Amino acid sequence: MKNILTRRSIRVYSEQNVSDELLNELLSEAGRTQTMGNLQLYSVVVTRSEEMKRRLAPAHFNQPMVMGAPVVLTFCADFRRTTRWAEERKANPGYDNLLSYQNAATDALLYCQTFCNLAEERGLGLCFLGTTVYMPQLIIETLQLPQLVFPVATITLGWPAEEPPLTDRLPLAAIRHDETYQDYTRERIDSLYEEKESLPENIEFVRINNKETLAQVFTDCRYTRKDNEALSETLLEALKQQGFLSE
Repeated sequence: MKNILTRRSIRVYSEQNVSDELLNELLSEAGRTQTMGNLQLYSVVVTRSEEMKRRLAPAHFNQPMVMGAPVVLTFCADFRRTTRWAEERKANPGYDNLLSYQNAATDALLYCQTFCNLAEERGLGLCFLGTTVYMPQLIIETLQLPQLVFPVATITLGWPAEEPPLTDRLPLAAIRHDETYQDYTRERIDSLYEEKESLPENIEFVRINNKETLAQVFTDCRYTRKDNEALSETLLEALKQQGFLSE
């Protein structure tokens, strides 16, 4: 059983199967997480077949853990089920809008995180793929997601075959604000990021990327303005296609 303080992302998995019995147990337990209006505005697509993982992999930049994991789970914001329920019960649904997407995406992410916590407590390893919203159209087509269903999170899941080092975290003072938001002065930034920037692995990260500071690695290499703007356009188009944004 793992502790949240020692959790780590697992990208290499053993060949041991994750039984459907265990998976269903964890998915059911995760259903007790908080949800807007008790509507459970999420669905999860379970991918086990090699063929379907192969089709999904390009949407995640062909990261090897997509093919290497026994199970890939795609968590979706889902207002279709609730809309269909309303339509079949003489109700007039109005969930084809941005607010509804936000509510459903929040529900799906809460459900995903609760599932992750439960899975890790049982000894499973997982990796959260931030690439899910980069190329949503490919995921939508591959998983045949209908209108008012949108992928918001993907995890690879299996029994760990590695124990990577823990990654660094900012101190609590970086994220806690009492009563009102306290903006970040230069002095406060220096204090909050001093430890992170002085770690040997981050110093090496700066060196191999030919940059002057760690921040430049993120702004110039990993998450650039050009990429963010292009992917934002892709995301907006996919949201329109799935019925959450008006033309």
